[in-house]
Amino acid sequence: MRSITVYTSIALLALLMVPLATAATSVEVVFKNPEKFSDASLDSPGYERGADPYVMKELRSYIQKLGERYLPPGQQLQIEIRNIDLAGRYEPWRPNAYEVRFMRDITWPSIDLHYVLKQNGQIVSQADARVMDQLYLQRPGRANRSDRLYSEKAMLSDWFHRQFAGQHQSGLN
Repeated sequence: MRSITVYTSIALLALLMVPLATAATSVEVVFKNPEKFSDASLDSPGYERGADPYVMKELRSYIQKLGERYLPPGQQLQIEIRNIDLAGRYEPWRPNAYEVRFMRDITWPSIDLHYVLKQNGQIVSQADARVMDQLYLQRPGRANRSDRLYSEKAMLSDWFHRQFAGQHQSGLN
Protein backbone atom coordinates (compact mmCIF):
# COMPACT_ATOMS: atom_id res chain seq x y z
CA MET A 1 0.00 0.00 0.00
CA ARG A 2 2.80 2.39 0.92
CA SER A 3 4.62 1.82 -2.40
CA ILE A 4 1.42 2.57 -4.34
CA THR A 5 1.10 5.88 -2.48
CA VAL A 6 4.73 6.76 -3.24
CA TYR A 7 4.36 5.93 -6.95
CA THR A 8 1.09 7.86 -7.14
CA SER A 9 2.73 10.89 -5.50
CA ILE A 10 5.66 10.76 -7.90
CA ALA A 11 3.34 10.46 -10.90
CA LEU A 12 1.24 13.44 -9.73
CA LEU A 13 4.37 15.51 -9.15
CA ALA A 14 5.62 14.67 -12.65
CA LEU A 15 2.28 15.73 -14.15
CA LEU A 16 2.37 19.01 -12.24
CA MET A 17 5.89 19.76 -13.53
CA VAL A 18 4.94 19.45 -17.23
CA PRO A 19 3.25 22.91 -17.45
CA LEU A 20 6.19 24.48 -15.61
CA ALA A 21 8.68 23.03 -18.08
CA THR A 22 6.73 24.27 -21.10
CA ALA A 23 6.30 27.76 -19.63
CA ALA A 24 10.00 28.27 -18.90
CA THR A 25 11.73 31.53 -19.61
CA SER A 26 14.02 31.53 -22.63
CA VAL A 27 16.64 34.05 -23.63
CA GLU A 28 18.26 34.00 -27.06
CA VAL A 29 21.36 36.14 -27.59
CA VAL A 30 22.67 36.78 -31.10
CA PHE A 31 25.75 38.80 -32.02
CA LYS A 32 25.26 40.65 -35.31
CA ASN A 33 28.51 41.17 -37.25
CA PRO A 34 30.82 40.73 -34.24
CA GLU A 35 33.86 41.19 -36.48
CA LYS A 36 32.82 44.87 -36.80
CA PHE A 37 32.33 45.59 -33.08
CA SER A 38 34.18 48.70 -31.88
CA ASP A 39 36.09 47.11 -29.00
CA ALA A 40 34.98 43.66 -27.83
CA SER A 41 38.21 41.75 -27.55
CA LEU A 42 40.37 41.04 -24.54
CA ASP A 43 42.82 39.14 -26.76
CA SER A 44 43.90 41.74 -29.30
CA PRO A 45 45.35 44.90 -27.82
CA GLY A 46 45.66 47.93 -30.01
CA TYR A 47 43.26 49.26 -32.58
CA GLU A 48 41.86 46.01 -33.97
CA ARG A 49 38.09 45.73 -34.24
CA GLY A 50 35.90 42.75 -33.48
CA ALA A 51 34.86 40.44 -30.68
CA ASP A 52 36.65 37.43 -29.32
CA PRO A 53 34.85 34.17 -28.45
CA TYR A 54 35.50 34.58 -24.71
CA VAL A 55 33.69 37.93 -24.51
CA MET A 56 30.72 36.68 -26.53
CA LYS A 57 30.44 33.45 -24.50
CA GLU A 58 30.64 35.26 -21.15
CA LEU A 59 28.13 37.96 -22.08
CA ARG A 60 25.70 35.46 -23.63
CA SER A 61 25.81 33.29 -20.51
CA TYR A 62 25.38 36.27 -18.19
CA ILE A 63 22.44 37.69 -20.16
CA GLN A 64 20.76 34.28 -20.04
CA LYS A 65 21.19 34.20 -16.25
CA LEU A 66 19.72 37.70 -16.01
CA GLY A 67 16.74 36.52 -18.05
CA GLU A 68 16.17 33.64 -15.64
CA ARG A 69 16.33 36.09 -12.75
CA TYR A 70 14.13 38.90 -14.05
CA LEU A 71 11.68 37.39 -16.52
CA PRO A 72 8.59 35.51 -15.39
CA PRO A 73 7.95 32.00 -16.72
CA GLY A 74 6.43 31.95 -20.18
CA GLN A 75 8.30 34.99 -21.47
CA GLN A 76 10.86 34.77 -24.27
CA LEU A 77 13.51 37.41 -24.80
CA GLN A 78 15.51 37.78 -28.00
CA ILE A 79 18.51 40.09 -27.85
CA GLU A 80 20.53 41.04 -30.90
CA ILE A 81 23.80 42.67 -29.88
CA ARG A 82 24.90 45.08 -32.58
CA ASN A 83 28.01 46.64 -31.05
CA ILE A 84 30.16 46.31 -27.96
CA ASP A 85 32.65 48.83 -26.62
CA LEU A 86 34.32 47.39 -23.52
CA ALA A 87 35.37 49.53 -20.57
CA GLY A 88 38.83 51.01 -20.85
CA ARG A 89 41.28 51.08 -23.73
CA TYR A 90 44.54 49.47 -24.65
CA GLU A 91 47.33 51.98 -25.08
CA PRO A 92 49.76 50.22 -27.42
CA TRP A 93 52.20 53.11 -27.40
CA ARG A 94 53.13 52.25 -23.79
CA PRO A 95 56.03 49.80 -24.27
CA ASN A 96 55.81 48.11 -20.85
CA ALA A 97 52.01 47.89 -20.73
CA TYR A 98 51.05 46.75 -24.22
CA GLU A 99 48.46 44.25 -22.94
CA VAL A 100 47.06 46.41 -20.13
CA ARG A 101 43.57 47.87 -20.50
CA PHE A 102 43.61 51.37 -19.00
CA MET A 103 40.38 52.44 -17.31
CA ARG A 104 39.61 56.13 -17.53
CA ASP A 105 36.47 58.16 -16.93
CA ILE A 106 36.05 58.74 -20.68
CA THR A 107 36.30 55.05 -21.66
CA TRP A 108 33.02 53.73 -20.23
CA PRO A 109 31.47 50.49 -21.48
CA SER A 110 28.54 50.49 -23.90
CA ILE A 111 26.50 47.87 -25.74
CA ASP A 112 24.10 48.62 -28.60
CA LEU A 113 21.30 46.09 -28.88
CA HIS A 114 17.79 45.38 -30.08
CA TYR A 115 15.45 43.30 -27.96
CA VAL A 116 12.08 41.63 -28.47
CA LEU A 117 10.15 40.45 -25.42
CA LYS A 118 7.34 37.95 -26.02
CA GLN A 119 4.70 36.40 -23.79
CA ASN A 120 3.08 33.24 -25.16
CA GLY A 121 4.28 34.11 -28.67
CA GLN A 122 2.87 37.66 -28.63
CA ILE A 123 5.24 40.65 -28.67
CA VAL A 124 5.02 42.54 -25.38
CA SER A 125 7.75 45.08 -26.13
CA GLN A 126 10.66 45.67 -28.45
CA ALA A 127 13.17 48.46 -28.79
CA ASP A 128 16.67 49.49 -29.69
CA ALA A 129 18.81 50.35 -26.68
CA ARG A 130 22.23 51.71 -25.95
CA VAL A 131 23.26 50.35 -22.60
CA MET A 132 26.13 52.30 -21.03
CA ASP A 133 27.62 53.14 -17.66
CA GLN A 134 29.46 56.45 -17.62
CA LEU A 135 30.12 56.15 -13.89
CA TYR A 136 31.59 52.64 -14.06
CA LEU A 137 34.74 53.67 -12.18
CA GLN A 138 32.71 54.79 -9.15
CA ARG A 139 30.94 51.44 -8.74
CA PRO A 140 31.42 50.05 -5.21
CA GLY A 141 33.36 46.80 -4.96
CA ARG A 142 34.97 47.27 -8.36
CA ALA A 143 38.57 47.19 -7.13
CA ASN A 144 38.18 43.75 -5.55
CA ARG A 145 36.74 42.05 -8.63
CA SER A 146 38.84 39.73 -10.75
CA ASP A 147 36.18 39.32 -13.48
CA ARG A 148 37.57 40.86 -16.66
CA LEU A 149 34.03 41.84 -17.73
CA TYR A 150 32.88 43.13 -14.33
CA SER A 151 31.91 46.58 -15.63
CA GLU A 152 29.93 45.22 -18.57
CA LYS A 153 28.11 42.66 -16.43
CA ALA A 154 27.23 45.21 -13.75
CA MET A 155 25.96 47.58 -16.46
CA LEU A 156 23.81 44.83 -18.02
CA SER A 157 22.47 43.84 -14.60
CA ASP A 158 21.38 47.44 -13.95
CA TRP A 159 19.73 47.66 -17.37
CA PHE A 160 17.88 44.36 -16.91
CA HIS A 161 16.64 45.52 -13.52
CA ARG A 162 15.35 48.83 -14.94
CA GLN A 163 13.89 47.23 -18.07
CA PHE A 164 12.41 43.95 -16.87
CA ALA A 165 12.21 43.90 -13.05
CA GLY A 166 8.84 43.19 -11.64
CA GLN A 167 7.01 39.97 -11.12
CA HIS A 168 9.86 37.45 -11.07
CA GLN A 169 13.27 37.51 -9.41
CA SER A 170 15.51 34.72 -8.24
CA GLY A 171 19.13 34.75 -7.15
CA LEU A 172 21.95 35.28 -9.65
CA ASN A 173 25.22 33.45 -9.15
